[in-house]
Amino acid sequence: MLTMRRLSGGVGPLISGGGVGTTAAKVIGAGIVRQFGATAPCRDQKSFRLLVVGGGTGGCSLASKFASKLGKGKVAVLEPNERHYYQPLWTLVGGGLKSFDESHRLMSKVLPSDGEWIQDRAVSFDPDNNTVHTANGDKIKYEFLVTALGLQLNYDAIKGCQEAIDSDPSVISIYSYKYVQKAQPAIKNLKDGNAIFTFPGTPVKCAGAAQKILYLAEECVRDNGRRSSVNFMYNTFLPVIFPVPHYASALDKLAASRDIQVNTSKNLIEVRKDTKEAIFEIVGGEGKSKTETYKYSLLHVTPPMSSPRELWNSPLVDQANFVSVDRDTLQHTKYKNVFSIGDCGNAPTSKTAAAIASQLAIVGSNLSLVMEGKEPKLKYNGYPSCPFVVKKDAVMLAEFGYDGKILETFPFDQRIPRHSMFFLKAQIMPFIYWNLMLRGWWHGPSFFRKMWRFGL
Repeated sequence: MLTMRRLSGGVGPLISGGGVGTTAAKVIGAGIVRQFGATAPCRDQKSFRLLVVGGGTGGCSLASKFASKLGKGKVAVLEPNERHYYQPLWTLVGGGLKSFDESHRLMSKVLPSDGEWIQDRAVSFDPDNNTVHTANGDKIKYEFLVTALGLQLNYDAIKGCQEAIDSDPSVISIYSYKYVQKAQPAIKNLKDGNAIFTFPGTPVKCAGAAQKILYLAEECVRDNGRRSSVNFMYNTFLPVIFPVPHYASALDKLAASRDIQVNTSKNLIEVRKDTKEAIFEIVGGEGKSKTETYKYSLLHVTPPMSSPRELWNSPLVDQANFVSVDRDTLQHTKYKNVFSIGDCGNAPTSKTAAAIASQLAIVGSNLSLVMEGKEPKLKYNGYPSCPFVVKKDAVMLAEFGYDGKILETFPFDQRIPRHSMFFLKAQIMPFIYWNLMLRGWWHGPSFFRKMWRFGL
């Protein structure tokens, strides 16, 4: 049975922020709608004007925007986890530049005070009847639905990887709250051998993060005087270092200047922790599948990712199990009272926190219009950004849109790493995230881009 707990307090003060939001964690008190001060039983079936499934970056920001607009009790967030994570900070955590505690807050402190938090997990969707079923066996009715479930990390899709990352200190990953704190000790202890950083052949959150921790690790080993003894490799499924040519050429030059070996068309398929071997399949080869085996002293794994399992095979998703949306309006292609924000949608763009900020403006406007019986008008240009942390005090800021169109904000060549862009990444964006974005007030830098680039 659902229990009501209305949120209070809003977003907390600043803690010194592509994913973002919550990660899979043990569900505590499943089937609870949080209301501070008192709890009271309610019907097993609740109904809301707007139901947001997921309390990560997109879900929290969108719920905040509409909770203040629609009023108390009209908006609910279905989210099982106790903590909210600002995942873009984990690159800096892994690089020893930020603490892990700066990257998370209690969910109760970031969800909107006028909304209701149902601390439970969605297990199935019935959009024909405007209903979501939860793990606790309850049914939640809605007039409008926004899916904001993020991505699922699938370490177990790589043979031996889950066991290795759970038990081998030299196998690390900054993509999970469970493992990000392993990164800095492993990098500091690296003395010789191969340091391998991988990138998979699936959609991922923040496609540049695997390179960011690579560059920080290389700099750390160089500063420790051990660089000549360590061979750094970036083994990527892709045929290029980065899929946007404008930035790929600059990244290729950067890797070459720092003696980082870029191995394209290499897909990690197995980790053998006992022998410290990583097995890679050669992508695109003709005939029988071929593999290559690398010894490792350090292995950073970017796991294969997918939409969350609860979405799979639901009426909401496409053949790849991502929520099917119009790439311009972010409205569902079939169910017009359904929108998607963030990583679980199939809009053909990179999955980053910056993308969610831009999508917040689109979904916020278009959902409001649909609630009024009108057609959605605002169009998403596919904008994400990827701040490549190439040194502990410098960032190359990549900004682009659909089909690789360059959408840079500043009136200079952003491919040149700058200290100012690192300050933006490490200090300004966390402040914006906790104080503006999660309140539904930050829609990305489009205003500044137009101002500084004379409307372009």
